[in-house]
Amino acid sequence: MSDWFVSIAGTPEGAFWASIIALISAVAHASFGALQKGRHDPWLTRGIIDAWLVLLSIPLVLFVVPWPDMQMVVILVGAIVIHFGYKCTMALAYERAAYTVVYPVVRGTGPVITVLAASVVFSETYTAMQWTGIALLSLSIFALAAWNLREETLDPRALKIGLAWALLGGFFVALYTTYDAWGIREAPDPLTFVAWFFLVSSVDFAVLGWRRYHRMADAPTPGPLVLRGLIGALIAYVSFGGVLIATYLDKVGEAAVLRETSTVFAALIGWFILGERVGPRRLVMMAGIALGAVIVEFGG
Repeated sequence: MSDWFVSIAGTPEGAFWASIIALISAVAHASFGALQKGRHDPWLTRGIIDAWLVLLSIPLVLFVVPWPDMQMVVILVGAIVIHFGYKCTMALAYERAAYTVVYPVVRGTGPVITVLAASVVFSETYTAMQWTGIALLSLSIFALAAWNLREETLDPRALKIGLAWALLGGFFVALYTTYDAWGIREAPDPLTFVAWFFLVSSVDFAVLGWRRYHRMADAPTPGPLVLRGLIGALIAYVSFGGVLIATYLDKVGEAAVLRETSTVFAALIGWFILGERVGPRRLVMMAGIALGAVIVEFGG
């Protein structure tokens, strides 16, 4: 499959599949965020997800893909640092604010920064129409977050801290999207990078989660937690792995913008699964997000 990805990268066929994969990644990422914000401590949930990612990745790196060369090792070290920062900011944000407030703030910050970074790093160009779509998408996401914020009843100080972490999380989203897109292009083949990426970038939180679990006075029953971790790891392969492949096949900025339609899916998850209200105003904002993504995709 790596050979096929290499053969279609930068072609119209590659652009088509990048769009499909980015949208699938968006659905998966919204599910992933809801899973981390669910019933368990977010640090613990992310820890068990990463533990499963390590276990699932070991057979791939031992028997399927080649060992990394020194250049790829250096790139992977950078990915470890950046993704550790992202995971910390997300856990800290989820500790203090609701999923429907945190998630849109994170995802709304990322697209504009990512497109700007991709313009510099990868010399990508965007039309005025596409910039209009990016603005519409990001403003609609922030409007959704602001509307959700009006209904929050948490301690105001905790909420402000949560929002600050969420904004920093959005910066890390743009940083890791750009960095990983560069890294996967430098790797011998895309699937080699994806497999090693999941292995080495998941060890840190697997260890943190293990330590946190054993220090808890009232630790949760391991069975449901382990099952949640396995589900989360499988979703992560689709979500994070998908966006890596999408940025390899086509423009980084376009893949990043399409991926942020995850906010629409997150709102639907909050509505149908978490029992949160949506209403006509949120539906309009969700339509603005979707329309912005469509304009970016077809306005080039």
